[in-house]
Parts: sequence; structure tokens; C-alpha cells
Amino acid sequence: MRLIVGLGNPGPAYAGTRHNAGFWVVDALAVGIELEFKRRGAVSRARGFVAGWDVTLAKPQAYMNRSGPIVADLVAGLGIRLKDVIVVHDDLDLDPGRVRLKARGGHGGHNGVLSIITALETDQFARVKLGVGRPPEHMEAENYVLAPVPAGERAVLDEAVKQAVLAVECWICEGLASAMNRFNRVPPK
Repeated sequence: MRLIVGLGNPGPAYAGTRHNAGFWVVDALAVGIELEFKRRGAVSRARGFVAGWDVTLAKPQAYMNRSGPIVADLVAGLGIRLKDVIVVHDDLDLDPGRVRLKARGGHGGHNGVLSIITALETDQFARVKLGVGRPPEHMEAENYVLAPVPAGERAVLDEAVKQAVLAVECWICEGLASAMNRFNRVPPK
């Protein structure tokens, strides 16, 4: 089994914000394989198959910086190994539209990832980062990731969501190394 966790904030007020990029990716993946999310306690989940692989898609329904305990409960409840977990989230340090996979590592200032590392007591889980870029000079990072995305930028991010879905599918079927080789390339200018 594989567990794909999309990070975001619950509720319609946050749906169109950069911080919900993880939700966008798991939602798109669910649509592509015709799965429907159902709320179970503190998590919205969908379960099905991708190319014969049993997968669970999850969207923690707590605010981003409190998602770790929910993910830890999912990992324990599913009896899943951390090598079969991937977390999808927004990243300020990547240009808008860039997708990057990572095997493990620190939180890089992302409070949702920090919460997961703290709850799991390890950083040994894969990530798919969806670049949202840095805020303008006059804007705090928190306000930037929680602001609605302008239409022109949303088109770029929607394309990146499609690439992130393909990257997750590649990870499911071929493993992390193959997905990193294919999707971590810098796009031509």
C-alpha cells in the first residue's frame, strides 16, 4: 500500500490559496482514478488502485501546522512503512510551477512538514514539493501563501499540479529514484 498525503488548510476560505497546493494534487489524483474522499475523523480519505497498487489519499482536516499527529495516526493505523508514504506540499523556495521530489530532509520552514517530522519523530519520508515562489518584498510569507492566487499564476500552478500528479503516479509504480530522475529536471527557459 502507498499513502499520499496532501497538505492544506480545511474550508472554503483556503481552497484557492497557495498553501493548499497539496490538496490540489491529491484532489486531481483522485479525479483521475475516480475516487471520492470521505471524512473519517480528522482526515478526509480516498482509497483505490493506481496501476494495480493499493493507494490511500489523505487530506488532514486540521490547520497545516497541526497535521503531523493526523499523519502519524494514519501511518500507524494503516500499518504502513515510511518508505511507502509521500507528502505533497507547497514550497516557497521553488519558482511557481516547479515540481521537485525529495527523499527526506528538514522542514525548510514549512510548518506542516515540521509538524509531520515532529509527530513521526523522523524526517525519513518522501515529499513532492510544488513551487509557489517567494512573496513580494513587502509581503510576509504567511500572508502570501494564504492569499488567493491570481488567475494568471493559477494557470501556471494548475499545470504544475498535473506534473505533480504524474510524479506521484511514477513514484507509486516505479519508485522514488525513477520519479526524481524524471521530474526533478529544470524545465528549459
